[in-house]
Amino acid sequence: MNLAPKLIYGTAWKGEKTAHLVISAFLQGFRAVDTACQPKHYREDLVGEALEILQDKHSIKREDVYIQTKFTPFSGQDPTKPLPYNPRDSIPAQIKSSLSKSLASLHTSYLDAYLLHSPLRTLPLTMEAWRTLMAAQDEGTVRAIGISNVYDVGVLKALEKERKVQIVQNRWYEGNAWDKEVWAYCKENGIVYQSFWTLTGSPALLTHSHTTSLADKLDVTAAQVLFKLAQLNNVVPLSGTTSELHMQQDLAAERIVFKEEVLDDYKRITDLIWR
Repeated sequence: MNLAPKLIYGTAWKGEKTAHLVISAFLQGFRAVDTACQPKHYREDLVGEALEILQDKHSIKREDVYIQTKFTPFSGQDPTKPLPYNPRDSIPAQIKSSLSKSLASLHTSYLDAYLLHSPLRTLPLTMEAWRTLMAAQDEGTVRAIGISNVYDVGVLKALEKERKVQIVQNRWYEGNAWDKEVWAYCKENGIVYQSFWTLTGSPALLTHSHTTSLADKLDVTAAQVLFKLAQLNNVVPLSGTTSELHMQQDLAAERIVFKEEVLDDYKRITDLIWR
């Protein structure tokens, strides 16, 4: 499967509806899914259930699916819910336990991508975690490694002294000024930059006259305009919609073409982001 799908279905906060929504998303055309071994916000087991149903009943094979999950440090876990590791264990042992749990829950022998859900509380601990991901990659258990919720380029530079970061997954939205420094670093260094919170966190841009005008000219939605703009600028969006119509629209965004007659409109929107 391609390391960089153009759009990924996000499964955070879906609860008991996770399996139904993943099945729905894949039947609409998604072929990439993001989850985490974090019972606080994800039902990784139900993602796995959905993938089994898709394979058994809809002939969507494992090799045609991009599966991405994450190791969540203890600071991001809810201790009242079952933990995928013993928090008193070493960081490598925690990651190995969590990874084993993820592989079992997702009914797969390998992951297309495995991310640190966030930096750990110190840089040395983050480096220790990164080396454990590197070992899993060397063993062939994971194909790509990366990190989420990292807004300090210095952390990425430190990790890259050990091994190239292949994926960064961050909030990319108007509330954090579009994460310009990390986004630019990823673009310059060939790192896949995935975004979440892009639509929910950007109401001003979605309703801006430049965006709505371009959407009207193309007969698409403002959300589709933003997703297409993202894809043209080294950003792979996550879509967590629960609407089948919006799933279809999000997937269709990739096919939008900004022809010459709308390039000025497109530039005005990019200027709002990268001004």
